[in-house]
Amino acid sequence: MRDEQPAPVGSSPLGASAGRGRRHRGLRIVAWTAAGLVLAGGAGAGYVYHRLNGNIHSVDINGALGRHRPAPPVGGATDILVLGSDSRSGANAAYGHDAGARSDTAMIVHVNKGRRSASVVSIPRDTLIARPACAKPGGKTQPPARSVMFNTAYQVGGPVCAVKTVEQLTGLRMDHYIEVDFTGFKNLVDSLGGVPLTTSRAIADPQSHLRLAAGTHTLNGEQALGLVRTRHGVGDGSDLGRIQLQQAFMKALIDRIAGVGVLSSPTKLFSVADTATKAVTTDTGLGSVNKLMGLATSVQHVRSGHVQMVTLPVRYAVSDPNRVEPIGRQAAVVWTALRTDRPIPPDATKGSIADQEGAGTVVGPGRH
Repeated sequence: MRDEQPAPVGSSPLGASAGRGRRHRGLRIVAWTAAGLVLAGGAGAGYVYHRLNGNIHSVDINGALGRHRPAPPVGGATDILVLGSDSRSGANAAYGHDAGARSDTAMIVHVNKGRRSASVVSIPRDTLIARPACAKPGGKTQPPARSVMFNTAYQVGGPVCAVKTVEQLTGLRMDHYIEVDFTGFKNLVDSLGGVPLTTSRAIADPQSHLRLAAGTHTLNGEQALGLVRTRHGVGDGSDLGRIQLQQAFMKALIDRIAGVGVLSSPTKLFSVADTATKAVTTDTGLGSVNKLMGLATSVQHVRSGHVQMVTLPVRYAVSDPNRVEPIGRQAAVVWTALRTDRPIPPDATKGSIADQEGAGTVVGPGRH
């Protein structure tokens, strides 16, 4: 599945990603730092709170989609769609020509009802799917389409179309949405002082401009962005290997956030909180510091060892060997596991070409 589109684009873990950028990790950064500032009190706390609140950009996805959606999950579990945008506009222009933003990285983060574990399902960007009718920015409706790449949904109708497409694909209602772009992801990693990880062999990718020797490193923001964009330096050059790198980086990022100690330093606290709130676009349900704090506080006990990460089971598409398509029966097992708030069975991804990639073994936790 060698993608012949312009060079793949950077995802973000935290929250979402990740990225998630960063997914629920990003939520935890915002929550912990904002909570610390609020609890600190003092004359400056009100100003800081309003500044952080003003940083957050949100989209009214619930209002746009209305009532014709899957039923909310039963029992208190939470599903979050986390996207990494490949927009080259603004500060992202350094990473290439702006041909219209697409969702370069997509992860469904399922936080279980006990808030002690999570499952993350990555959706390859060039998975062929059926896209529903979506309103384009400006109001014109784009008709539904079949056998189109998953990442074009964002290009057609932004966050609303991306959520609508995921809900049609999975049968799951997305409770929340988090998006991060190149610059936001890079700045967030820098604000944390970098992310330690270990590479089992050297990585050199001229397209993502990443060069790492084998060994332990603390990646700065530019290097971290290079890693999550890398395809040609690891694996067979497909998007599937890059997803495995992103998932490995996400785990390293979770551990970094848990151990960085931002609450012990007011300067670090404000720097991380200010950067994190600027880095993400959310749905209006998370569009304030208080709302982010509420969700993040509820998942504060989730650690990387309790996060199950898989890629949607896929095979090469019959119509185009450079694209993939879901393996229907196995994909249904994945979505049923999330819907019933259970771990994803190992057999659900057995035989998927996404599991045959070895890129995930190249990156591991840092040992600083």
